[in-house]
Amino acid sequence: MRRRQVTTHIVALAMAVTATAAATGCTRLIDDKGPLPSRSAEPRLSADTAVRELTSALAAEGVTLDRAPQDQIVIECTERLTGRGESAKAGAALKAGFARARSDHGWKNGRDMGSASLTLRKGNWTAAATLPPTAVSPTTPVTIAVNLVCDGARSKSRADASPTSPAS
Repeated sequence: MRRRQVTTHIVALAMAVTATAAATGCTRLIDDKGPLPSRSAEPRLSADTAVRELTSALAAEGVTLDRAPQDQIVIECTERLTGRGESAKAGAALKAGFARARSDHGWKNGRDMGSASLTLRKGNWTAAATLPPTAVSPTTPVTIAVNLVCDGARSKSRADASPTSPAS
């Protein structure tokens, strides 16, 4: 009985060592091949087109958004639009802007993320926004943020994320 337990433990240890060696030896085969192709049959959009369509749809509803500089974003293939609006009007304007993006620019509803979130999808881009909270005072400004992420987004390498200094 005791001999069987020792044999079982030795076999288990040998299998664990073999599995570990195989896993570490095969890591070169599992290299990152880049982003996956879009799951959508729609044509791919450039970041500029996606940002332009959403900002114009939201601007038509009174929501002015600014595009964040790329050196402030740590994930490639991502855009961040932010602005300020009055608490009483921000949520309704954001909903109306998303509806306008659907009707005027062909964006489609994205995944349902709950009643406090809005999502749209077009081509290789997904836009998401959280409805701003209603403050005590209806004139209190609130932050409005819309995040856009394309299919295959991943973290930037340190060289891509850090701003480059001009050559002297």
